[in-house]
Amino acid sequence: MLKEILSITGKPGLFKLISKANNMLIVESLVDKKRIPVYSKDKVVSLGDIAIFTETTEVPLSKVLESVLAKENGAVCSIDAKAENQVLRTFMAEVLPEYDKDRVYPSDIRKIINWYNILINNDIKIFTKAELQAE
Repeated sequence: MLKEILSITGKPGLFKLISKANNMLIVESLVDKKRIPVYSKDKVVSLGDIAIFTETTEVPLSKVLESVLAKENGAVCSIDAKAENQVLRTFMAEVLPEYDKDRVYPSDIRKIINWYNILINNDIKIFTKAELQAE
């Protein structure tokens, strides 16, 4: 499910992939529903390709978002993304206890919280293919 949700460097929020063309993508903002072109010069990352560092390996973002979903009972995150760094680190330790404290920065945790809230506000609560196939 997260493969079609994109983060674009320099543009706030998340975007849903609508269409592909030769040297561009057409995306729709999940925040304001506006459609815009994204060109090959822009850095675009699918949320399905992002992983979070742990002490031993990397955990896909989808698994982290599932943990947040379970912790928050499907509601918007109770922690403000602008909270102090120690609050963010405590939250991340609850969601992913083995996360690498040296390589996962508070700014990364803020992004995870913001992205989670955007997805929940758009009623996107299925983060993995396994859950999608089960329905």
